[in-house]
Amino acid sequence: MILPVLFFTLMQTPQIVPAPEVQAQANDPANVIESFLAPKDWEPSADLQSAEWNGIPGVKASRDYMGQPVPLPPTEIRSRWTHNNLYLLFICPYDQLYLNPNPTTSEETNKLWDWDVAEAFIGSDYLQISRYKEFQVSPQGEYVDLDINQDDPKSPKEAVEWQSGFTVHGRIDAQKKIWYGEMRIPFASLDVKVPKAGDELRIGLFRIEGPEPNRLYIAWRPTGARTFHVPAAFGSLVLK
Repeated sequence: MILPVLFFTLMQTPQIVPAPEVQAQANDPANVIESFLAPKDWEPSADLQSAEWNGIPGVKASRDYMGQPVPLPPTEIRSRWTHNNLYLLFICPYDQLYLNPNPTTSEETNKLWDWDVAEAFIGSDYLQISRYKEFQVSPQGEYVDLDINQDDPKSPKEAVEWQSGFTVHGRIDAQKKIWYGEMRIPFASLDVKVPKAGDELRIGLFRIEGPEPNRLYIAWRPTGARTFHVPAAFGSLVLK
């Protein structure tokens, strides 16, 4: 069944000391990304060398949604959490940036997926995997969030109008040809009331890079279809 929401992607503080357990290697990057507890919340800065992110292990995405290697260094994704928020940091090597010429960071950008973005699809209901939230950040710090239910699709307008309250920051290092995107996502928007170590969320991690005809659709876990919207292919995010 072709769902209306699928066109989205296809058209598409104080110093914080890392918790001791972050010194361990991350779990199997094929299906699990570990999120490491932090003692305090912070404003996203997309700074790899910050106290919040330095030394945190992550997972890597190096294939497209059909499982074929992409001609770029791997995209890395790291995660942390507090009792209020889930954080994701995307580290995105690029060949050619494809940016919105009229960016705005004061409100969400509909059809942000038409440009370079990093994306997280997150669901908390293992019994209804067709329900999940989509979060996007661009290299310029633009954002959009979507409420998706494939069993009861909303109109595109309704999906975009949903407000998660998440915060983002984008940063471009032109010398290294890497852009960074950080998300701070309230657990309340994921229907998680009291997060605790050991909890798991369903997650898909993706990225879109470059203009057509050489546009790249990068997936941490390939979906086996020319869309990211295949919830059966999502992996797990585990709170540590």
